[in-house]
Amino acid sequence: MVVTGFAAAVAAGTGLLMLPVAKAGPGGASAVEALFTSTSAVCVTGLAVVDTPGYWTGFGQAVILGLIQVGGFGIMTFASLLVLLVSHRIGLKARLTAAAETKTLGLGDVRSVVTGVVKVSLLLETVTALVLTLRFGTAYDEPWPRAVWLGVFHAVSAFNNAGFALYSDSLMGFVTDPWICLPIALAVIAGGLGFPVLFELRRHGHRPRAWSLHTKIVVWASAIFLVGGSAFITVIEWSNPATLGPLHAPGKLLAGFFQGVMPRTAGFNSLDTSQMNPASWLGTDVLMFIGGASAGTAGGIKVTTFAVLFFVIYAEIRGEGAVNIFHRRLHGDLQRQALTVVLLSVAAVAVSTLAFVVFTDHGLDRSLFEVTSAFATVGLSTGITAGLPTGLHLLLVALMFIGRLGPITVASALALRSRVRLYDLPEERPVIG
Repeated sequence: MVVTGFAAAVAAGTGLLMLPVAKAGPGGASAVEALFTSTSAVCVTGLAVVDTPGYWTGFGQAVILGLIQVGGFGIMTFASLLVLLVSHRIGLKARLTAAAETKTLGLGDVRSVVTGVVKVSLLLETVTALVLTLRFGTAYDEPWPRAVWLGVFHAVSAFNNAGFALYSDSLMGFVTDPWICLPIALAVIAGGLGFPVLFELRRHGHRPRAWSLHTKIVVWASAIFLVGGSAFITVIEWSNPATLGPLHAPGKLLAGFFQGVMPRTAGFNSLDTSQMNPASWLGTDVLMFIGGASAGTAGGIKVTTFAVLFFVIYAEIRGEGAVNIFHRRLHGDLQRQALTVVLLSVAAVAVSTLAFVVFTDHGLDRSLFEVTSAFATVGLSTGITAGLPTGLHLLLVALMFIGRLGPITVASALALRSRVRLYDLPEERPVIG
């Protein structure tokens, strides 16, 4: 149902973007251009094969905004409901039977999740849009209708981690403006935390001891990656004359922080990504692949998956029989699910990167960056997306769709279909390493 719903949204968006009224200029967009843009919007990625503000009319931009909102709502709602199904497996059949007999949802949890996602999304988007609108209107002399449109579009794009911008150079023109960069960065972070975490922080934010294990992992892992990623980018790019070099110290810190937040996974950039140091590309690849939290608008394998495997390795190194996180023991099924998601994700990225290297003249670093950005639904680019052949555009479309829905559906399917075996086979240990 999740896959079918998102495929239908992509198809509808493709049809709307192919209308002549959506394209600035004669005729309509090609099928590949419309499909790529629609998939990028619904999967809240931000990669583009055409210039968003120059190629699309106001109608086309409104369609993109609507697809971003639908994609963001859908991801947070579907993912939260899948979390609900996984965590409430006991008694679920009886609950669903009762719901079917009464011809209503009947699940109070479902209703609270859906309404909660809508309320949280609209509240954070409204606050962000208000700040951006005032800044665009007062500091950049934009007419107020235009300022409102800019504020709303970038707020929705930021909270949903989409990364679409109404400027051809993304946000490079605002690299040292904290009133533009910080609200967008904070909206990206909030969307990347996920609805379950935001809801729990609202209820128990002042009592960390009352947080669930999921919230503890997400908050601590997100803080580590945000600080570490921002520091890494800032240090590597500090003297680069094409990025941070010309800026004063406060501007460098702001730009470094902003560029460290975006791999969580929003495709905004205030620096020229194509001019960044290859070491920064590699570090960004890692941050993009890990992504944000489950049941949020961020992509990647998710910080919880990474944290589970990290503690599995930590427990193995220490020779411990059980994997413990924050005084809680992890079930073996969870460890296998995390490993499955990671290895399937690595396979998708590796095979796609190989295709880029074989069928283009681009090096491994740019190819890996573009593929990882698509799979992790980030939207950052080294500038090679528009010039790729049609076949690789379609490959990126598939990667965005798989990367957006794959980790969620695979992890949930593994959790929901797990069964108890009535017997065990004889044990034997092959040599490892």
